[in-house]
Amino acid sequence: MAVRSAPDPLITQLRRQITETDRAIVELVNQRLGLVTTMKGYKARRGIEFVDAEREDWMLTYLQRANGGPLSATGLAELFGELLAVTKREVSRLERVQP
Repeated sequence: MAVRSAPDPLITQLRRQITETDRAIVELVNQRLGLVTTMKGYKARRGIEFVDAEREDWMLTYLQRANGGPLSATGLAELFGELLAVTKREVSRLERVQP
């Protein structure tokens, strides 16, 4: 059985920073959802298709150029793909909840 020692101050500090970073990510995703929801409604009122594959491709290319790492291009593509998928699901869910 391992004996628990006093908390390591560096681990404590890094965990705190990770927690704050994660909280900021959640806030930004929520902000993104609000913006996308607004845009979807605007597009719907004008008969414009919600999903714009060209824009999604452009955005991924833009983000890959802006990425300074250490996130790899593959990791960024996976992250952005998941963000788009979650955004589309959440916007649809919000439409069902808020008519």
